[in-house]
Amino acid sequence: MAMRICISGFAGCGKNTAGAIVARELGLPVVDFTFKGMAAKMGIGLEEMQLKAANDKKFDLQLDEMIVKEASGKECVAVTWLAPWMVKNATLRVWLNCSEKERARRVAGRDKMGAREALMHVKKRDAQNIGRYQKLYGIDIREHGIFDLEISSEKFRPEQVAKIIICAALEKK
Repeated sequence: MAMRICISGFAGCGKNTAGAIVARELGLPVVDFTFKGMAAKMGIGLEEMQLKAANDKKFDLQLDEMIVKEASGKECVAVTWLAPWMVKNATLRVWLNCSEKERARRVAGRDKMGAREALMHVKKRDAQNIGRYQKLYGIDIREHGIFDLEISSEKFRPEQVAKIIICAALEKK
């Protein structure tokens, strides 16, 4: 059975950091197509990308099609908001839990913004994505029944989160 690990969570939860460690340790590629990456390729900011996606479903559909195509065809670690719902043959589906306050602190450091701005950014992004995914796919990303594992990325360091994921994936394989 091919190993396909899908890691999800809200903005700033550490999915990319943990996913990179898991991928490195297991020798797997990372699938991480995101609006942030799409925005960079288009030469626009993430906020503008979110607005475009709110008004035109083609952006979500295009990105999600790329995720499914890439993650379904090989062993990988997919670190995107929707991969656990989109990749039907996943070995392990992981949700990373982290408080809004901590996620905002991380986003502030990562994206060079003030604490208040980062908190507003996180709240807005979460709300936009929750609404879009519900409308477009009927997926409520606040419901975690499909997940094999939920981990607090606030209580555990990224290396610890990755170790838990690796152990669970190897047990399931």
